[in-house]
Amino acid sequence: MEEKDLEKLIKAGKIAKEVQSSINIKLGDRIEDIANRGESKIKELGAEPAFPNNISINEIAAHDTAMVKDDRTIGEKDVVKFDMGVHIDGLIVDGGITYDFSGEYGKMLEASKMALENAIAKVKAGVTTDVLGKEIEDTAKKYGFVPIENLGGHQLMPYVVHAGKSIPNYSARKGEVLEEDDLIAIEPFVTNGAGHVVEMARSEIFMIADEVPTRNNRARQLFAKIFEERKTLPFAERWYVKDVEDKIAFRELIRNGSLSSYPVLKEKANGIVAQFEHTMIVEKTGAKILF
Repeated sequence: MEEKDLEKLIKAGKIAKEVQSSINIKLGDRIEDIANRGESKIKELGAEPAFPNNISINEIAAHDTAMVKDDRTIGEKDVVKFDMGVHIDGLIVDGGITYDFSGEYGKMLEASKMALENAIAKVKAGVTTDVLGKEIEDTAKKYGFVPIENLGGHQLMPYVVHAGKSIPNYSARKGEVLEEDDLIAIEPFVTNGAGHVVEMARSEIFMIADEVPTRNNRARQLFAKIFEERKTLPFAERWYVKDVEDKIAFRELIRNGSLSSYPVLKEKANGIVAQFEHTMIVEKTGAKILF
């Protein structure tokens, strides 16, 4: 890895740590306020969000963020996953943490944390990803829970959050070899449900798919703005929809295939989900944790 890229990743990691430690999610907070607070802080510290702050509650596992004019708030029984990413010139770090406002799921949170720690302990060049998956599954089951089998960790590449190699959350039959300087995120999702997520009808996060011609001038302008600012990185509808004309233009870009969506992911049996995540660089004898 080039020294200049490493320096940017280290800086991105420091910014991400500061935002995560200062986000201070509280009972009664509005989802929209949490997301805006985190994203604004990232920019204030000299970086950009790699994707919209994910705030996924209870049985919602991933890909949820604030809607346009979102009135949802954090309740006293909520288990809240806060997943955030930071990038500098497309170089990304990604990490997640879970809050248990109910006080009833401490063991589940510990299971996810320990699964993450145990998997990281196995990271080094030459190890295959199925070894990490086995650690995650074994740890989750030791605590009496199951991992979510169709969610997992991933490699990170410039301007691509989910790239290349995947890190399973279960004992896969075959894995991919980790190489020195691979940038990866490990994220055990642990649940008391079925261990599988399904897509909901709702999507709040999007990504550019292709530039498809349209007669809608506002849609063309909006596409150009999004591409200039995000390239291949995900974004939230609330970032770009400020009035009715924006909404019409945004819907046109979805309809004609210019934008693709990330549907909100829910645990199949409505089980509660906990998640913790770190980003690291694979080294010869271990892992250099960035965030």
